[in-house]
Amino acid sequence: MVTLLATLRTSQAWKKYRFCTKEKWNSDGGRTVVLAASIVSKTGKVLVSRQFVDMSRIRIEGLLAAFPKLVGTGKQHTYFETENVRYVYQPIEALYLLLVTNKNSNILEDLTTLRLLSKIVPEYSYTLDEEGICEHAFELIFAFDEIISLGHKENVTVAQVKQYCEMESHEEKLHKLVMQSKINETKDVMKRKASEIDKSKIEKNKGDKGGFGPLQSLGSGKMENSFSDLSISISGTAFGSGSGFGLSSDVDSFPTKTKGRPTSSATAAPKGLGMKLGKSQRTNQFLESLKAEGEVILEDVQPKHSLSQAAAPPPTDPITLSVEEKLSVTLKRDGGISNFDVQGTLSLQILNKENGLIQVQVRTGENQAIIFKTHPNMNKELFTKENILGLKDPSRPFPTGQTGGSEGVGLLKWRMQSTDESMVPLTINCWPSSSGNNTYVSIEYEASSMFDLRNVVISVPLPSLREAPSVNQIDGEWRYDSRNSFLEWSVLLIDNSNRSGSMEFVVPQADSSAFFPISVRFMATDTFSDLKVTNTIPLKGGNPPKYSQRTQLITENYLVV
Repeated sequence: MVTLLATLRTSQAWKKYRFCTKEKWNSDGGRTVVLAASIVSKTGKVLVSRQFVDMSRIRIEGLLAAFPKLVGTGKQHTYFETENVRYVYQPIEALYLLLVTNKNSNILEDLTTLRLLSKIVPEYSYTLDEEGICEHAFELIFAFDEIISLGHKENVTVAQVKQYCEMESHEEKLHKLVMQSKINETKDVMKRKASEIDKSKIEKNKGDKGGFGPLQSLGSGKMENSFSDLSISISGTAFGSGSGFGLSSDVDSFPTKTKGRPTSSATAAPKGLGMKLGKSQRTNQFLESLKAEGEVILEDVQPKHSLSQAAAPPPTDPITLSVEEKLSVTLKRDGGISNFDVQGTLSLQILNKENGLIQVQVRTGENQAIIFKTHPNMNKELFTKENILGLKDPSRPFPTGQTGGSEGVGLLKWRMQSTDESMVPLTINCWPSSSGNNTYVSIEYEASSMFDLRNVVISVPLPSLREAPSVNQIDGEWRYDSRNSFLEWSVLLIDNSNRSGSMEFVVPQADSSAFFPISVRFMATDTFSDLKVTNTIPLKGGNPPKYSQRTQLITENYLVV
């Protein structure tokens, strides 16, 4: 027998013998346990199926298609047999986890395998429905391969299967790092090219504004006939400016755009640039005649300065306490927050010297993320224990009048940083989409209920345009700044009546990155710290002096990038 086997090993007959034996061993009548592991819906739709023997697709599809017809209701067991195979299954919500085995398999071992598979499936698909299973199909197949090998169950646990499937590759990590470095390098090159293109456009625009170029913006048709009505004033340097006989470059701010289309804000021409074109009384008459004929003429409006940047009125009360917070936020265009920083100050301004010997009682809010710091001259222990702001030397008065400066004396500072997006008072969503030769831009704001925002201005950068964008819908007002190529969306007040709003405008086709970064300005009368001054305590005794409190939250740097 040994001699026969040795001869078979050294001959082609041995290879043929091994092949035939393997085919017989792996057939349905052999000792192979599991033929296939599948996940099917209750209607019979196959979501995932892994075969562990050589089977044709037609056969496995036929076996799985027959399963829903053979499943009975009201039975106590979860397996049944046909003439050739055995089905062992387990319901998982609206699906079935199914093992197809031969009839010679050990039913107890099949149930153990099925139980292990039922623990693995939720580890990779958190939602046990068709969408979740199909989304993680390959992960499930890899996990099945770790549990069943050549039809037999491996001696593994759930933790080991996850470890085997998630084993990291050093070569894969290195490849990903190389690819990411190439992507970053490409982005840097793209930014440099974009910056060079922008600079060349700016230089080209500066060159085009010399000479008689701006005269083209005065329009044609009826407007050409009005040149005789324009008054031309010649200054002492009429022909000495060196740029097209000194014609002002701001002629294009003349309100020639009609049909209800807003124009760019008018800017005053600089003095001493030679020949200038201005609007005389005859020009006004000409505009009036156009209005009489039904034309809509929109006069240019000077841009409004943000009220948050305006200087505060001078104090009139004996003591003025100002609470101010400056907000710096950087939001990502696809969602999320990359920077959130709040810096606040409490300042004191006293008009008369007799009110200088005081202490200030304050009440802080419940925001635990805020870190307070007192001025070095303040009694830190007194503030920590009693929330009272007073000097270390009680006999020393606070600076009064002009000594304290226009902004007063700083008593307290605080800061808050966070990565919680729910703390953001105003979020902006911008959705540019191209259609044909146009780009449609939809912008939406959503304000939290923490603050009522005032004088909200959302500035959207635009590509270089020949005319103002077409605004189809807006909640609020808008203004186009042609000089800086910005579209400003203004909302006077955002409260509970308009916590969300939208705007849609159309421009010629442009890249989506041309509309970023979006800058936002607003102010509020509430703060994150909720710091309140409750009382002023005179150190000399007597009645507490009168005081006023000013509280505001303003934006310092609020961007969507």
